[in-house]
Amino acid sequence: MADQERGLTYAQAGVDIDAGNRMVDLIKPLVRATARPGADAEIGGFGGLFDLKRAGYTDPILVAANDGVGTKVKIAIETGRHDTIGIDLVAMSVNDLVVQGAEPLFFLDYYATGRLSPDVGAAVVAGISVGCRDAGCALIGGETAEMPGLYHGDDYDLAGFAVGAVERGDVLPRPTIAEGDVILGLASSGVHSNGYSLVRKVVAKSGLAWSAPAPFADNVSLGEAILTPTRIYVKSCLAAIRATKAVKGLAHITGGGFPDNIPRVLPKGLGARIDLAKANAPAVFRWLAQVGNIAPKEMLRTFNCGVGMIVVVATKDAAAVSDAFVKAGEKVATIGSVVKAAGEERVVYDGALDLKL
Repeated sequence: MADQERGLTYAQAGVDIDAGNRMVDLIKPLVRATARPGADAEIGGFGGLFDLKRAGYTDPILVAANDGVGTKVKIAIETGRHDTIGIDLVAMSVNDLVVQGAEPLFFLDYYATGRLSPDVGAAVVAGISVGCRDAGCALIGGETAEMPGLYHGDDYDLAGFAVGAVERGDVLPRPTIAEGDVILGLASSGVHSNGYSLVRKVVAKSGLAWSAPAPFADNVSLGEAILTPTRIYVKSCLAAIRATKAVKGLAHITGGGFPDNIPRVLPKGLGARIDLAKANAPAVFRWLAQVGNIAPKEMLRTFNCGVGMIVVVATKDAAAVSDAFVKAGEKVATIGSVVKAAGEERVVYDGALDLKL
């Protein structure tokens, strides 16, 4: 009996169930804050429930997306700033839902770490809660996994899963996208959550610490500036779609930039002509390009370069749609048009990015 009492425990193996329970207690009010029609946003069951009828849908198509935030997580860990990375996690999935005309309904997260700190985990979930409220979706569940044999020390990683709905007749993109349609660009908040392996290489090359003043922004540290969260476009896109009924297509500019993402919403045989001078790349991109000696073509394939979402509309509707987005809080620019595709390159450019510091 004495030998059995001295046997190994799960805690000695590196997994603290009590810490997990403490984290759940810390995040319950954060989860409740995301409640919406269709979900009470309570956690503790084996699965989360959502009532589509209560959400007001009659003939819905469900749309699902999942994503992470890549090595931007590493910067959050190295700087000890964990309160905004959850916003990025939500943004990367819900922005993918809205491009199909879908309203995000609920979100689930997966948080994996080598050693669970309830306070760090709660800070991450606080950001997820903010993102869910901004997107109008409920946080109805998630998973916390403590895996000391897989993750080193306090390292952690995140994955997010979002589900939305759109009435059957309102799915985007529309088949009516045609040559001559106007392409609008919605301004990004910065780097968003793509290309951070390259960002980290540039920062290492610069020799600057994360705590150093940001060379491209006033009154913030480099780490704080680089961690600026991904903009969530859900409410503005849904508002413009519903107010004008003229949005033909949306494209979330993530990894792959303009050349990989814009063609995803265009019919076969069509491409886009983009005026790069209208992209208005923010200072962070100019700094990355200069310090990293990154070619413009590589910038366009890796980063959003100042445009986080593109909108396709007919010429006659462009002004009304642009006004709707401005009213919803977006910075909007006319950045191009839909053209016939010439060969394999479906995105062609006029002008050049302004990448001078």
